[in-house]
Amino acid sequence: MKISFVGLGQMGKPMAMNMLKSGDDLTVSSRTGAHFAEFEKKGAQTSQDPARIAQSQIIFLCLPDGEVVRDVLFGDHGFASHLKAGQTIVDFSTISYLLTVEIAKRLEGLGVGFLDAPISGMEARAIDGTLTIMCGGKPQTLDKVRPHLECVGSKIIHMGDSGSGQLTKLFNQMLYTINMAGVAEILPLVVKMGLDAERFGQVINSGTGRSHASEFFIPRLLRNHFSDGYSLKKGYKDLTSASEISADLCVPLPTMHAAITTYQMAISKGYGDQDKGIMVRVFEDLLGVHCGKS
Repeated sequence: MKISFVGLGQMGKPMAMNMLKSGDDLTVSSRTGAHFAEFEKKGAQTSQDPARIAQSQIIFLCLPDGEVVRDVLFGDHGFASHLKAGQTIVDFSTISYLLTVEIAKRLEGLGVGFLDAPISGMEARAIDGTLTIMCGGKPQTLDKVRPHLECVGSKIIHMGDSGSGQLTKLFNQMLYTINMAGVAEILPLVVKMGLDAERFGQVINSGTGRSHASEFFIPRLLRNHFSDGYSLKKGYKDLTSASEISADLCVPLPTMHAAITTYQMAISKGYGDQDKGIMVRVFEDLLGVHCGKS
């Protein structure tokens, strides 16, 4: 079987590498051509030709945002115009629910199957092939591609119709980003009140205040390390998507909106390209303290 993987970024590259385990004829693609030589050494083919990508029975996407996904599929040089009935698109990207539903309908009109399959897990889990994959689409579409998903993920969950995967990812990210905003707010206060930040982190990460956000970020905050995680501006994008749903359904989400304020303050200070832990700087400046080691 011919399969293609489009997008070789921080998550896409290791995922595409793991797709080699399927034993299928893999073609990888990216706009920059980065990492092509590495894949060719592993036996994969490489191409930036949309028509060639569209020859695959299954095409996987792992792209930065919804506009890129739309352009890769339906733009002037998109490959959707080359697709034929019976092919399948699997989108690992994190994009909006409404755009996902739109894409699913457009592809359905072409007779092309579609699965939105956003992922949860850091780069290390992408390398290990142990990601969590939240799937939206027809059960038979998931059944068709499940063996390939098992190359990159250890937990594959069908959440419902098209868009359900993206909704699940969004709500998961909401909880994570809210937790991180809480860590950024509390840790400087701990220092301001005279407690040791490192010892406090040990207590939190072994107690009831523990979260994945605290476990991942507190050790990095103490080392003044802000370059490992999902960037602040990408996290903010998730929160604004949730805000749109809140406004559309008239559902109050006060905790989320409080977190949005923290993100906005950090982004306004120019921290958008660093990981979410950088939010601690907002409250360090406010309280005149420093949590990390000098």
